Amino acid sequence: MAAEPYLPPGPPERSNRRRFLPASLTAGFAALQVRNYRLFWLGQLVSLTGSWMQTTAQAWLVLQITQSPFALGLVTALQFLPIMLLSLVGGVITDRMRKQRLLLVMQTAALVQAAIFGILVGMGVVQLWHVYVLAALQGVINAIDNPARQAFVPELAGREHMVNAVALNSMLFNGARIIGPAIAGLVIARVGIAPALYLNALSFVAVIWGLLQMNPGEFFAVPAKGEGPVGQRLMEGLRYVWRTPTVLAIMMVVGAIGTFGYNFSVVLPLLAGFVLHTSAEGFGGLSAFLGLGSLLAALAAAYAKQVSFGRLLAGSAAFSVLLAAVAFATNFALSAALLVALGFAGITFATSANSLLQLTVPDELRGRVMSLYILLFAGSTPIGGLLIGTLSDMLGVSWTLLLCAILCGLGVAGASVYRWRTA
Repeated sequence: MAAEPYLPPGPPERSNRRRFLPASLTAGFAALQVRNYRLFWLGQLVSLTGSWMQTTAQAWLVLQITQSPFALGLVTALQFLPIMLLSLVGGVITDRMRKQRLLLVMQTAALVQAAIFGILVGMGVVQLWHVYVLAALQGVINAIDNPARQAFVPELAGREHMVNAVALNSMLFNGARIIGPAIAGLVIARVGIAPALYLNALSFVAVIWGLLQMNPGEFFAVPAKGEGPVGQRLMEGLRYVWRTPTVLAIMMVVGAIGTFGYNFSVVLPLLAGFVLHTSAEGFGGLSAFLGLGSLLAALAAAYAKQVSFGRLLAGSAAFSVLLAAVAFATNFALSAALLVALGFAGITFATSANSLLQLTVPDELRGRVMSLYILLFAGSTPIGGLLIGTLSDMLGVSWTLLLCAILCGLGVAGASVYRWRTA
């Protein structure tokens, strides 16, 4: 038998999945083995921590200038109103442009906004109207940046790691929500508000550097750029949602809980001040307990192998029930335990909804569909916050939160019935 001819070994296969974590942790952090996604995730870790620092510093500054809860509420509304008005347009822009390039532009704009804010405060010339304008500008940036970031994840991690990547993004967000305000408190107490804003501006360098270091040749399933008038492209995305029962059912749940349930920037101060009658330290503790539950849920989702509509419904139904329980809990320890559970249920719902949409929606429509998700989930904050504030004056905080919990539950029930009838 003739010997087989010797063939020299070829070059090793290039892979964008490199071992980054110990084998025992790979199951929960598998998406971080993809270099492009790892660069994105680490940059976001730094940037989101800085963003939460700025949110804390901004609130503290407004209260220093005005001593007015209304002024603080108005700043929040101005920051979220552009998301409500412009998110759908942001989705169209996302589907038209290369997401890497679009994010570079938006992150650079955010860096400039934070730097201007810090300079105004540092020079001692900041006025309330400056804060209003800068908050609205940040909202405009977020209205375009958020859909782009959401739609960019599948190109970075691929479908194989989609569920894990969404969970890691949620873990990142909730971790930053705990760490950022804590660092901001220390910085503000020791060196003032302006340095906290400078640190946020500096944090955007990490994201920009990560985006520049990415290899576009390793992106997954990059869709073709969308062409046509903005209105036509927008309606194309809305028609897809309306005609796709699974996607429409998810949006029904997201709309109900995003509008009536996910308004913690309004709900937690009301609980602390009018239901539990606790101090500023107690209010900070409530936020920390909610964040702890959210972080635990994100960690659990990172180890989940798959996601289902049933898990979405279970998380959203549990959220509705727990919100009702929180409304009438007058003991701090009980409220803290319920908030941990509420945070866990909320992130279980949110990661399930996000993952299902990312896996279901065609690549060429992802930006527009995820912009609708952001509109319903975050852009509805001004509506829900105004409703809760107004009804709390009329009915009381506890009864208002109970009503919100019932509306959340009705949204979940309606989506369940609709999905069952169209299955």
